[in-house]
Amino acid sequence: MPVYKDEKRGTWYVRFKQKDWTGQTRAIWKRGFSSKREAVQWELDYKIRQKGSLNMTFAQFVDVYKQDRINRIKESTMTTKENIISIHIVPYFETRRISDITPADIIKWQNHIMSRTGKKGKKFSKSFLKTIHNQLSAILNHAVKYYGLSSNPAQTVGNMGTDKGIEMNYLTLEEYRKLADVLMDEPVFYYAIEVLYWCGIREGELLALEAGDFDFEKKTLSITKTFQRIKGRDMITSPKTIKSRRVITMPEFLCEEIRDYINMSYGGEKLGRLFPISKSGLTIALKRALNKAGLKEIRVHDLRHSHVSLLISQGYSAVSIADRVGHESIDITYRYAHLFPSDRKEMADRLNELKG
Repeated sequence: MPVYKDEKRGTWYVRFKQKDWTGQTRAIWKRGFSSKREAVQWELDYKIRQKGSLNMTFAQFVDVYKQDRINRIKESTMTTKENIISIHIVPYFETRRISDITPADIIKWQNHIMSRTGKKGKKFSKSFLKTIHNQLSAILNHAVKYYGLSSNPAQTVGNMGTDKGIEMNYLTLEEYRKLADVLMDEPVFYYAIEVLYWCGIREGELLALEAGDFDFEKKTLSITKTFQRIKGRDMITSPKTIKSRRVITMPEFLCEEIRDYINMSYGGEKLGRLFPISKSGLTIALKRALNKAGLKEIRVHDLRHSHVSLLISQGYSAVSIADRVGHESIDITYRYAHLFPSDRKEMADRLNELKG
């Protein structure tokens, strides 16, 4: 057993040789273990991970999954995954060998998650339940695809939660006008929320905007990046999806407002973020303004829903709306189906006419 005592430090260390993926033999060292048992366990765990053996525990396989995926997805996405995995999945399956997890175990885990509550004492939303399940299923799919797991028990059981009935609030045009009125004394937040409501962009897309993203002659706004705060660092990254990269035509009044704001704030210089505020700061400002205007509480993201509902009320198609907000048209149809006018009676009447 390649485990040794460091007599000077009073600790244990591991030293052994192993072939890497190129066939070359290299030395593996790890120092600083407080006991021989700890050193032996580290060596066993290391060798199991290197072999990709399905005898490893779920927690060990999660480490493998992260290493396999870390350079293939955006850092913000990986951070979200890590939070869900560490809080809602690993604590339950941590010591179970991944090859021993059964559909019955998944059902018990689902029941456990559905019985839990969040920070405010409320049960998790159906959409969040689905997100948690999807992450577990993604880990097990990785084991099936790359490490020989025979089947994905999470897929066998099926999802918990649903995308249907996602919590969605929105402001009517009349309500929005009341909100805008009380924000007039806070220029940065007023213009930020104007862009969110009248363009339907995402919060991160707003906070990444620079003066150069606006073309006032063409009356367009180019969405090419998004703002993220990741592990205490402010970062500008690529947009959420391929469809998110787009050019939005703005109403003329908004062009004039933003041009005035840029001249007022920057003297026309095209430097830095146009709205140098945080997501939490924007959330607080919106909540304060809603209370002052006597309106129901909504999230910043609900201003995007408000924009979509406004376009639907004006008779625009799902395809046109999707192109503007950076979604697939099927997503618009699915998410906002209850807002589109129903054609059922008109369809029946038309068929009746065709019958003659």
